Amino acid sequence: MSSMQIQQVLAEMRALQARAAGTSDADTAGAPTTDFASLLKSSADNIATLQNQATSLSAAYEAGDKSVDLSKVMLEVQKAGLAFRAMTEVRNKLLDAYSQVMNMSV
Repeated sequence: MSSMQIQQVLAEMRALQARAAGTSDADTAGAPTTDFASLLKSSADNIATLQNQATSLSAAYEAGDKSVDLSKVMLEVQKAGLAFRAMTEVRNKLLDAYSQVMNMSV
């Protein structure tokens, strides 16, 4: 997830918090409105792209391509793994929040 996407999510969360509190925040007025589902999908697509790049670099290195450096291969594999783990943690937190909301007594 890029820094810009994180900032968009934070701005969206602040706007929702201000709306829930019934206040109007000047910072949230200029925030771009983004659909959470589309943001989540674009993040998943970015992670898939990172994994595909890491896989292709790894395959090129294994095939003996001299233009592919081992350190670049290892970096890309680590970036893809870290992004996947981060996305998994976000999913776990969302599921936890969903289960807590569903277990609330109304």
